[in-house]
Amino acid sequence: MGNLGSALQQLRAERKQAQARVERIDQAIAVIESLNGSGTVHQANQPTRIISQASRRKMAQAQRARWARARNGSQPIAVAKTTAPVSVKRSMSAAARRKIAAFQRARWAKVKAQQKRAA
Repeated sequence: MGNLGSALQQLRAERKQAQARVERIDQAIAVIESLNGSGTVHQANQPTRIISQASRRKMAQAQRARWARARNGSQPIAVAKTTAPVSVKRSMSAAARRKIAAFQRARWAKVKAQQKRAA
């Protein structure tokens, strides 16, 4: 039992020395950061900033306005066209539909025939 007690005492002493070493290192880091001007260290487990929905909406609106200003400033001046383009909805003729349908029927017949041969 005496052997375990001395081992435990030795481990506790080593832990105390390690903690003192870590504290000295932290102090040295703080001194260097203060000289460097970076200030205090942010802890890794510190929670992130929480922003309300209303604030998020305002921020998004402001960003959209900034992008709109940037787009308007960078676009070249458009020359006014005399005629506006007319959007025409394209449609297929009945003959074209029949041709496509016949092609698809032939294609599926060929696929099914190959499956029948393979089975």
